[in-house]
Amino acid sequence: MFNDRRPASGDGFMRCSDGHVRWGIYGAAGVVFVIREADGPRVMLQKRSQMAHEGGTWSCAGGALDQGELPLEGALREASEEVGDIAGTPRLIGEVVFKPATDWAYTTVVVEVDERFGSSINFETDAVDWCTPAEVEALPLHAGFAAAWPELKAIVAARDFA
Repeated sequence: MFNDRRPASGDGFMRCSDGHVRWGIYGAAGVVFVIREADGPRVMLQKRSQMAHEGGTWSCAGGALDQGELPLEGALREASEEVGDIAGTPRLIGEVVFKPATDWAYTTVVVEVDERFGSSINFETDAVDWCTPAEVEALPLHAGFAAAWPELKAIVAARDFA
């Protein structure tokens, strides 16, 4: 018999073991896309709409993981839902894990791509831009992304794109 059941959606809030309420019943993940250009690396960021948590700030595409979904899979799925089809074959170059509780984590994966892509395709995203690391630091950033940015920036800087 054919089983076409999809994994359970992770959309929803949960009270974590540390007492805080967070989005993503099975955790959450986001993705920083990186491209090497003549003037150096650029990363894709999205401006969060007022309908999203900390609307008006900049962050990476991401969201709740579905049941059994790995962070890379979930981050790429969320990105395709928020900024469109991902160009080429994305290559994982690193990740940063924020694990404030025993039962919840947010993983930000850093993925290299060969060409720019992306636009605002749903209510969660007001704009998409490809920024240099210095430009990122001048933007109003989502608090969680801002906390992870130093580690993410180090991954971007350390990557040998040659």
